[in-house]
Amino acid sequence: MKKSGIGTWVGFVLIMVWCLLPVAWIVSLSFKSLQETSTGSPQFLPKHATWDNYKVLLGMTADKSSSHDFLAALRNSFGISIIATFLAVIIATLAAYAIARLEFKGKRLVLSMALAIAMFPVVALVGPLFDMWRTFHLFNTWPGLIIPYMTFTLPLAIWTLSAFFREIPWEMEQAAQVDGATSWQAFRKVIVPLAAPGVFTAAILTFFFAWNEFVLSLSLTSTTASRTVPAQMSFFVGPDPFNPPYSQLATASVIVTVPVIVIVLLFQRKIVAGLTSGAVKG
Repeated sequence: MKKSGIGTWVGFVLIMVWCLLPVAWIVSLSFKSLQETSTGSPQFLPKHATWDNYKVLLGMTADKSSSHDFLAALRNSFGISIIATFLAVIIATLAAYAIARLEFKGKRLVLSMALAIAMFPVVALVGPLFDMWRTFHLFNTWPGLIIPYMTFTLPLAIWTLSAFFREIPWEMEQAAQVDGATSWQAFRKVIVPLAAPGVFTAAILTFFFAWNEFVLSLSLTSTTASRTVPAQMSFFVGPDPFNPPYSQLATASVIVTVPVIVIVLLFQRKIVAGLTSGAVKG
């Protein structure tokens, strides 16, 4: 038992080092100055740790020109991701409830099509969407990104929530209706609270997709009016194209990762509960 315990801890440490080493390198790089990274800094830790990269990107210096584009992209990422998540979760909750509650022909086909659409390669839609969005004046706008984001996140949310709704005992809904509640009141006050872990899981998966998406944001935008952070980071070229500002790129990566870490830590239990729901019952 003792050898097994030591082996477990050794394996755990090796896996953590393997997973966290790139993250630690990016964090270390974000505290290095531009001069240190441009000269090819071989050491892991910065020689003179500095907050200058964070101050520049967050607009805490006198020169606001460097931070303007990044802050605009950060605002776009928050706004577009939250709106896409909110709409996708609302529609997916109602659709998943109907799929789980009602018996109709083609139910399995609907779920299979939803899963297939969620797995569809994003890059295959870029060309048609580019022409269509320019015709409909949706190019370089928030709706021009929210709509295609929902195209991929909505089927995934419906699939996730429909599996979760199937585990809910419908007798509770019927009992609420016997006590005088309408169908909408029974759904809102009984079913939705029971489905909260699944809704949280669907919302977080949707938010992560919208937050990390790169191809559509790069292809369907032309300015910082709607471009999100992952696409905006590809324009961090600096004055010298042969020496990109690696430290500022690393700083932007750290800043854009922080919301994801905070969300995971805050909703860790609900995420696990939603992902493991039905795993035992089958």
